[in-house]
Amino acid sequence: MNRMKRFTLAALLGGVAAGIGFRAFGHGSFRGHGPIDPADLDRHLDRMLKHLYVEIDATEEQKRRLEPIVKQTARDLMPMREQLHAGRREAIELLTRERVDSGAIEALRARQIGLADEASRRLTRAIGDVAEVLTPSQRKDLAAHLARRARG
Repeated sequence: MNRMKRFTLAALLGGVAAGIGFRAFGHGSFRGHGPIDPADLDRHLDRMLKHLYVEIDATEEQKRRLEPIVKQTARDLMPMREQLHAGRREAIELLTRERVDSGAIEALRARQIGLADEASRRLTRAIGDVAEVLTPSQRKDLAAHLARRARG
């Protein structure tokens, strides 16, 4: 594979990985590339959860169990988000060099894939944890809610 294709693949994968990891928590307020203040994150998650609880008709017990799952998952993903953004900046820097370094591009690609895999594992664990709290009907309601958001 030529150098430009490798760079393009690395940049694309970095962007896709960032999108996968953070789209689940995005209601529009964290689309920037800078660090997220933990207090802002908690406020954002509280608003998101409030709406979600209505969508799935969550009981008080379910709310008590879901909140720590969602908030801890978001906290676990935040460092990965920032590493993915740093990788995107690194990809741009590699592209603007006088000579393209295939080894550096490959190393970046491997790191970005590793981060995407780690984020995917963490999200998968959270999905399983959430699924254990919800009834089958609520899981269907949640799936429908997420599908509507994906279209919007």
